[in-house]
Amino acid sequence: MAKEKAGRRAALPQMDLFSAAASSATAVKPEPAAPAPDQPEPGPAAAVAVAPETAAKAPRRQTATAESLAERQREISVSEFFVKNRHLLGFDNPQKALLTAVRECVDNSLDACGDAGILPSLRIEIVQLAEDRFKIAVEDNGPGIVRAQIPKVFGKLLYGSKFHTMKQQRGQQGIGVSAAGMYGQLTTGKPVLISSRTSPQAPAHYFEVTVDTRKNQPLVLKDEKREWVKDHGTRVEIELQATYKKGRRSVDDYVEQTAIANPHAEITYHPPGGEVLHYARAVEALPEEPREIKPHPYGVELGMLMRMLQDTPAKQLGLALKHDFSRVTDKVVSEVVKAAGVTASTRPRDLSTPAIEKLHKALQAVKLMAPPTNCLSPIGEEAIRAGLQKRIQADWYEAVTRPPAVYRGNPFQVEVGLAYGGSLPGDELAEMYRLANRVPLQYQASACAITKAVLSVDWRGYGLQMSKGALPSGPLVLMVHIASVWVPFTSESKEAIAAYPEIVKELRLALMEVGRKLASHIRHRRKVTDEMKKRSYIDKFIPHIGIALKEILALSDKQEQSVLVHLRDTLERSREPIA
Repeated sequence: MAKEKAGRRAALPQMDLFSAAASSATAVKPEPAAPAPDQPEPGPAAAVAVAPETAAKAPRRQTATAESLAERQREISVSEFFVKNRHLLGFDNPQKALLTAVRECVDNSLDACGDAGILPSLRIEIVQLAEDRFKIAVEDNGPGIVRAQIPKVFGKLLYGSKFHTMKQQRGQQGIGVSAAGMYGQLTTGKPVLISSRTSPQAPAHYFEVTVDTRKNQPLVLKDEKREWVKDHGTRVEIELQATYKKGRRSVDDYVEQTAIANPHAEITYHPPGGEVLHYARAVEALPEEPREIKPHPYGVELGMLMRMLQDTPAKQLGLALKHDFSRVTDKVVSEVVKAAGVTASTRPRDLSTPAIEKLHKALQAVKLMAPPTNCLSPIGEEAIRAGLQKRIQADWYEAVTRPPAVYRGNPFQVEVGLAYGGSLPGDELAEMYRLANRVPLQYQASACAITKAVLSVDWRGYGLQMSKGALPSGPLVLMVHIASVWVPFTSESKEAIAAYPEIVKELRLALMEVGRKLASHIRHRRKVTDEMKKRSYIDKFIPHIGIALKEILALSDKQEQSVLVHLRDTLERSREPIA
């Protein structure tokens, strides 16, 4: 038996077994090998010992070369990128696409009116053309757009005047309205229709524009002059595939919040198939105009500093630092160049990379004043209260505007408005409005710094009920607004604010300040309720006391009435007055 097992091991080498297992199922079955003269007859397992040389070979893989890879490489335009990634811009579902398109057009109109010093009057129309197709139109009374710029504004992504401007404004990237037109073009094949007029003396221009996504360039399909009744303004029409719904995160909700955050604006809204809604102005004055400022050294990174030194028109480093940055004085220049080991008279373009690194470290280390805050235009406490009173039925309104603060060298300001009581539901979670530069944020609430700050405050200490990880419950509407020269959105769709520690801190301070005022109001209201209850006891029982005294003392009716008046006056004086 031992010899038979040894023979089997010799007849089945390990490599042959692996070869046989890896052979194709269609290979020819091999003939059994003849046993060696000094070995016994091989067993049945030996029949599959060796794979034949004639087994089918797999096709050879074609590999790419550096030259063939180079032939396939080409530049990707920003339009092509966002065509494939339109969810980054807020066009990831039909309902949200309708809201995003309306929002981008409204933002442009409000910014244009603000820059021109015009009290805005907006007209928003949504017309349903089919079950999943709508046409939106936004018309304003702004300064209009000059003819040469119309195709670029609506037919080219990343084109605008706001990206390099350091002041508070709704738009930042130059993507929004052109992306809305591109989405309409992709889903319906229709161009964007634009009518614009700059003055009563100038003709109105009508354009039909699409986007060449391969080149990120506008394609003008129609350019002509037309009669228009408006003296100045712009009208934009976009046909797109979308879904219209009412309720939270709808266009209706967005328009109402926009009217609250912009109480100086008049808005006429035509929803599909519904009655026309008119939001009158709550205030008749324009908000304070924000001023453009220069970058603050604390917010400038090394690569940006290198580019600025290459592009500066100044011939000397000291002049470049003073003219291209805010809060840099002669004293600061002397401290910075001394710490960096360079001279103020050095040509900025001649600085080496190590020298610029030292200069950057010196700028971050030197003590500087905070950047100027006239670049901000907050809503203001009075305007917030007026906006809330105009739109929300409540008993009590309050607002808080915090002093300006800074993150990464960018000034920002936090405001909180509050409406409490009245017809608001008392057994539901509070409603929260999030806004950035007067623009409502309606999606990605859980990823937003505003939500995180609201949830981090213990509202139970201010007289409200609150469960862990949830908004406070009660008859409450909470409005939180951040104004900044550069709002740190978490994505291009501008739906949530990044949780920088400085921003969260200011949010918490503003929320706690308005919370203390709310707690004082709730305590006062409870005190008034208790007082009124006690006064009702007086009115209820004094007549019975008068009857008893009349019977016991045999008083006349006149004496009874005199006693009742005396008792009521005495008890009223003993009670605290109701404010």
